[in-house]
Amino acid sequence: MAAKAPVEDISEDAREMEVSPPREWAAGIPGITHSMVPAIKDMGLGRALTLLTDMNQKDGFDCMSCAWADPDHRKTFEFCENGAKAVTWEATPVTIPTSFWAQNSITGLFDKSEYWLGMQGRLIEPVYKPKGKDHYEPISWDAAFALIADRLKAMDSPDEATFYTSGRTANETAFIYQLLARSLGTNNLPDCSNMCHESTGKAMGQVIGIGKNTIAYKDFAKADLIIVMGQNPGTNHPRMLTALEEAKDNGAEIVAINTLHEAGLSRYKNPQRVRGIIGHGTGLADQYMLIRAGGDGWLMKAISQKVFEAEDAAPGTVLDHAFLEEHCSGQDEFREHVKDLDPEMVLRATGLTQAEIDELAERYLRADRVVITWAMGLTQHRDAVSIIKEVINLLLLRGNMGKPGAGASPIRGHSNVQGDRTMGIWEQMPEKFLAGLDREFGISVPREHGYDVVKSVGAMQAGRTKVWIAMGGNMVSAVSDTHAAEEGFRKVGLNVQISTKLNRNHLTVGDEALILPVLGRTEIDMQAAGEQSLSVEDSVCAIHATKGKVKPISPLLKSEVSVVVGIARALWGDSGPIDWAGFERDYDTIRDHIEHVVPGFTDFNKRMREDNGFILPHGPRDSRTFPTATGKAMITVNDLEYIERPKGRLLLQSMRAHDQFNTTIYSLDDRYRGIKKSRRVIFVNPDDLLELGIADGDLVDVHSEFTDGVDRVVHEFKAVSFPTSRGCAATYFPEGNPLVPLGFTALGSNTPASKSVVVRLEPVSARGRSDAAGAPGAMAAAGR
Repeated sequence: MAAKAPVEDISEDAREMEVSPPREWAAGIPGITHSMVPAIKDMGLGRALTLLTDMNQKDGFDCMSCAWADPDHRKTFEFCENGAKAVTWEATPVTIPTSFWAQNSITGLFDKSEYWLGMQGRLIEPVYKPKGKDHYEPISWDAAFALIADRLKAMDSPDEATFYTSGRTANETAFIYQLLARSLGTNNLPDCSNMCHESTGKAMGQVIGIGKNTIAYKDFAKADLIIVMGQNPGTNHPRMLTALEEAKDNGAEIVAINTLHEAGLSRYKNPQRVRGIIGHGTGLADQYMLIRAGGDGWLMKAISQKVFEAEDAAPGTVLDHAFLEEHCSGQDEFREHVKDLDPEMVLRATGLTQAEIDELAERYLRADRVVITWAMGLTQHRDAVSIIKEVINLLLLRGNMGKPGAGASPIRGHSNVQGDRTMGIWEQMPEKFLAGLDREFGISVPREHGYDVVKSVGAMQAGRTKVWIAMGGNMVSAVSDTHAAEEGFRKVGLNVQISTKLNRNHLTVGDEALILPVLGRTEIDMQAAGEQSLSVEDSVCAIHATKGKVKPISPLLKSEVSVVVGIARALWGDSGPIDWAGFERDYDTIRDHIEHVVPGFTDFNKRMREDNGFILPHGPRDSRTFPTATGKAMITVNDLEYIERPKGRLLLQSMRAHDQFNTTIYSLDDRYRGIKKSRRVIFVNPDDLLELGIADGDLVDVHSEFTDGVDRVVHEFKAVSFPTSRGCAATYFPEGNPLVPLGFTALGSNTPASKSVVVRLEPVSARGRSDAAGAPGAMAAAGR
């Protein structure tokens, strides 16, 4: 008999859900009203206008909601709906009073939804949960730092500590945070990139030598063809729609490849254009391909086969022979490999018709400049690394790299997740970086690789983690296998969360816990040397400044830099080789050290203060030089996975709702997909519903099926008919996270494979509601 996984609490009832037809377009006047009305209502007119008109400006602060690049010529309102919501969420004047902690136990708060927790307001004072107690209580900053230092000193090994990082952390903070961990003696530096674009970094790093975007922002407007794969920019990075619109104005074709139909890729009503307000807007996707989950690599390989066939038909006119000869290796092996590609297998794996594949091939062959852009719809499959290598293969065949209007464009979702990695937030930093730290600071940092996110949960479960410190984030809710993560966190000796708002990770704790409240990105950071600036790196490798604009919501708040320095000084005082106090006094000092350790940061302080910041060097983009083992871009042969879907089963992926940023829930609605008042929904193709005998609107339990004997289930989701690829279904994360085992990860990158989960749906009516109530506190339903 299968073991039973814990059952989640049901607090946001799907029976309350209102469902309407999905939208056919994005933004327009609703985008304005959903941006401005909540901002003015929650922050007041003056505060709202100050912040929204300074967001993403050259002398303002960088939006915390995504890593989308800024154009050189910026508009007065250089923000999107979700950016406005992120600012409103952070800069709210509502604060959590001291009385809150005595009135609310941790056990009681755990039964609240993530949405409810976030709506309680800003954290403004350090609080501590002592061993054996169920309440947080106020603590001074000095006492909090002393407690952390005491617990770190009491460890038997530095590897009993883990230092997690959220992608919103600025470059300067990230650099001294990893320096703190490595000075202590550990490389346990998991971060949110482990859960999203790790597969991108692994694949691109192996085949072109660098795991970052190979284009600049302006290349979108120069492209002949843009292929958008596995992403929903209308919700996750809406300002990308403006870049796509500019490309369309310049004659580009756009192909959207996704398992679901998304409004933002169909038509965009730009609220800063007349035609976006009173007109039809701009049609974006010239071809929309509803692909079977996990079929993207098969599609790329099929198009590569078509490229070789076209070359055979007209020798010397299709492949970029000069580029391949000078800059690439592996072409012949790859050509031989795809020659025997089975077209029937491609159709099964992709769920597409041959006519659709041929149409895409024709578009690719007639385009001189091609950009392929993707997000987590590609990176979170079991063979994600191979899928992304197939994307690169296709680009290389016709020289679509290192020239204007062409290249590979992975889109990061967190505002500085790419910069954090550049600054050393990685459990596997190369020797050159580690040696640079040794040389710069006169220390000896460890070389043994540390824990990524999945391995860190395993270490917690095994009782090997005594101290957990998180610079932002909400990892317990973000990672797969929710109940396994909760079990792990409850075994940690001291859980330290450095945060702006309350979330579930503050409530999933072991013996002791601290919550340390910090400045938001919108707030002025004043230190001994004066007002401070920070920096971030966007998706196209651009480094630019970010500087808060409003007075901190409380005088008790510290900057993230100050918190790192406080921990370090409590550990080592001021007599060691590193001038921690100097870092806090003037952030220019941190940037001076970064300049000496990290390539590309020459004259960091000077260039950061220039109008547009600066672009980091990138060999494949700048000079068609590839820092790989062979010195060339590597065209690779990859054996792709085909996920069998047993009869009566579906392939499930998890995704964001529109009113959501990662685990932060702004509301229970998703207006583009026609969902209101609840997030407990599973989207299913209408023909699949018919085949399964489930009516549109029925309540179902969703069970995932793996061979480990554990029955993982989420209860009472509303089945909603939706335009998806046949055999595929989708639900929101983190509600769907309990269905994904911790060990079900991408090969080579260890990223949770939450986009290719085999599930079965069981109607609630077949069992009644008697077993629907979950174990109290196991998982609040409104999102994490």
